[in-house]
Amino acid sequence: MGTETVQIDYYLYPGQIFAQKDMCMVTTVLGSCISVCLWDPVLNTGGINHYMLPLWNGEGLPSPKYGSVAIPKLIGKMLSMGSKKENLKAKVFGGGSVIQTSSGLLNVGERNIMLAEDMLADENIPIISKDVGGNRGRKLIFCTGTGVVLMRKIQRSMGNIQ
Repeated sequence: MGTETVQIDYYLYPGQIFAQKDMCMVTTVLGSCISVCLWDPVLNTGGINHYMLPLWNGEGLPSPKYGSVAIPKLIGKMLSMGSKKENLKAKVFGGGSVIQTSSGLLNVGERNIMLAEDMLADENIPIISKDVGGNRGRKLIFCTGTGVVLMRKIQRSMGNIQ
């Protein structure tokens, strides 16, 4: 079929970070979790994280399952690949209220959203697109070479979330 760019496909699990220079299609599924997609339009490279909780409590090793760890680590990976912070653009997804509790006080999704927005603002990285909140999960496919994100909301068939 001629000379085509080799495309790698990768599934991103909760608590993981992925960034690489080669074209890659990264898929992940989010509920109350957040994915921050960073893209460098100058180098045409991108990276994505998938964190479950906003803040690391300081116990054990710092893990990217916490946004306060995952966002700086993703920025660091992008910089290590040659990106300049001023070139980075962000897209943020997730943070849905997909788990109902009797008290409703957890609000993990909302806290995850606020953390992403605050940390990216502190780093002066603009959020150029986002789809956050609501009560449905999301399936993402992020193309690291173009920065394009395909997103589909997930319809739950069980429970009281529609």
